[in-house]
Amino acid sequence: MPLPNESGPAVGSVREEQARHYLEAQGLRLLDRNYRSRRGEIDLIMRDGDCLVFVEVRYRKSSAYGSPAETVTYGKRRRITAAAQQYLQQNPSRLDCRFDILGLGAAGQVEWLKNAFDAT
Repeated sequence: MPLPNESGPAVGSVREEQARHYLEAQGLRLLDRNYRSRRGEIDLIMRDGDCLVFVEVRYRKSSAYGSPAETVTYGKRRRITAAAQQYLQQNPSRLDCRFDILGLGAAGQVEWLKNAFDAT
């Protein structure tokens, strides 16, 4: 998909769509996207068998400053887990949960880190 500018909300939407397609090809099923709460945002919420998966999508044009996954800071992880807790309050589930990071590179590289961090 051609992108006129490599930053901004339009690029984020395109990258999240690419991530969704990739994960669906791996057998996951989309439940929700861009879930927002006062506590934070979750890019994709998917189901992987008997597991509810909260996915953070990251994109980087260059790996000069680290991989896309390395850009998920402690603060970002806290906001994601807080938003996930609120999502679960609104959508109770008995499924196990995990937090994944899907990193996308400019040259089409995909780095999928399953269970990338805990809710602590």
